[in-house]
Amino acid sequence: MADRGIIFNINKYAVNDGPGIRTTIFLKGCPLNCQWCHNPESRDSSIEIPAKENLKKLLNLPLSETKNAIGRIVTSEDLIKEILKDIVFYEESGGGVTFSGGEPMMQPEFLMKMLIKCKEKGIHTAIDTSGYATTNSYKKIAEYTDLFLFDLKLADNKEHIKYTGVPNRLIHKNLLELNSLGKQIRIRIPLIPGITDTDKNLSELITIIRPLKNISNIDVLPFNELIDGKYSRLEKSLSLKELKMQSEEELKEISGKFDGLGYEVSIRG
Repeated sequence: MADRGIIFNINKYAVNDGPGIRTTIFLKGCPLNCQWCHNPESRDSSIEIPAKENLKKLLNLPLSETKNAIGRIVTSEDLIKEILKDIVFYEESGGGVTFSGGEPMMQPEFLMKMLIKCKEKGIHTAIDTSGYATTNSYKKIAEYTDLFLFDLKLADNKEHIKYTGVPNRLIHKNLLELNSLGKQIRIRIPLIPGITDTDKNLSELITIIRPLKNISNIDVLPFNELIDGKYSRLEKSLSLKELKMQSEEELKEISGKFDGLGYEVSIRG
């Protein structure tokens, strides 16, 4: 089981990545290529150096030690020590640790090791996932995962391929599998103007969600129009430009569409 992983951020005192106060660990690597990706630094599974860096100054430095490197190698022991620094906040708030990305399932052995270490310490665990990994991988980690934050983007398979680069049939299969295993699932729907927030797509997503029995919440996630700076730093271009975040009225209308399912619906910024 891998003892080392590559992460690109640790967000402490997070309150939107599961119950209570949490530490969110962002792992590098993602199999999707969403045109609206809010974490472009997560896509590549390796450590990256911004193209404008003066490479001559970096020749004698490992990539993980350069000042502006995107991503760093961590050991499971060092990471659990960092997580345990805030255990009092988890205990008092009913919080814990969330593994996000990118797609944390891209580093399955390291993820498994971290989940086991967290459970040994009595820490609540959550995984923020696109759902795009082998079903067997989800079965393996399910025992050590208390909550799945499961993204649903586009119900139509052709549209899903167009905007994310991958089909959605495996994603839907894994959602059904986790539900059948009795795992707690929190559905997350990123609202991309004119793409995922259409009446047709939302109606079709509701059809997918309705039969599921283990949904704890549904989060609708407004589009963040301030992400262009991340792309500039990486010298990458944002495929979808000039999109505007939904108004408060539009967000309330969208969230209201899910009220009939009987789950708590939250608008997460």
